[in-house]
Amino acid sequence: MEIKDAVKAKYAEAALKAQSGGCGCDPVTENLYTDSEKAALPEGAVLASLGCGNPTALADLRAGETVLDLGSGGGIDVLLSAKRVGPTGKAYGLDMTDEMLALARENQAKAGATNVEFLKGEIENIPLPPQAVDVIISNCVINLSADKARVLKEAHRVLRPGGRFAVSDVICRGEIPDVVRHSMELWVGCVAGALAEGEYRRLLQDAGFVDIDIEPTRVYEFKDAGIDDVLAREVTGRVMGAFIRARKP
Repeated sequence: MEIKDAVKAKYAEAALKAQSGGCGCDPVTENLYTDSEKAALPEGAVLASLGCGNPTALADLRAGETVLDLGSGGGIDVLLSAKRVGPTGKAYGLDMTDEMLALARENQAKAGATNVEFLKGEIENIPLPPQAVDVIISNCVINLSADKARVLKEAHRVLRPGGRFAVSDVICRGEIPDVVRHSMELWVGCVAGALAEGEYRRLLQDAGFVDIDIEPTRVYEFKDAGIDDVLAREVTGRVMGAFIRARKP
């Protein structure tokens, strides 16, 4: 099974689970949002949250801005962004999974969010024209792509001059063994595809970004995470959530 197909299958299952009242939480995704943030959102958006951070809290969104969430899932970060940019702004969500898009649009309707639009597409080929948005956010999705360089170039393309890239993602420090890199279970779980910190920085520079800052926020322990114990030992302490900022000149 190709990486893209595996990712689609996992997130389709997560969307259906959220619609039935279940949660896809794990050590990477837990405790990312405040109670007040969650209380203001439809339950389906919260249950479908599968990120590794809260980029909306750190992206310094301003009234009137246009923001794009790459891999928007059930819509939690799009709906939070919509509140921050207000009625004069706009929040786009982009996702490739039909089940997640259906859930996100259902959550949008429940939230009464009129400044939101969910788009179907892949983050390697963003269906927006050049210089269409002020801010790009993403929550533990870029690591899932098999062509991260393309994703970052696309992000740079659709940002306006001076636009901001502010994503939560998983990075690694130190060697990640091949057995982990080749584990589809860990790839769709946001571990095997994680870039090394230096490589992430280099790809952002190659895409044209400046003012790059990578700030680790949480080092992961994978005990009792439902994955093979040997693989868990190989990645524990080497994989971390990070907030990654950059700017388009």
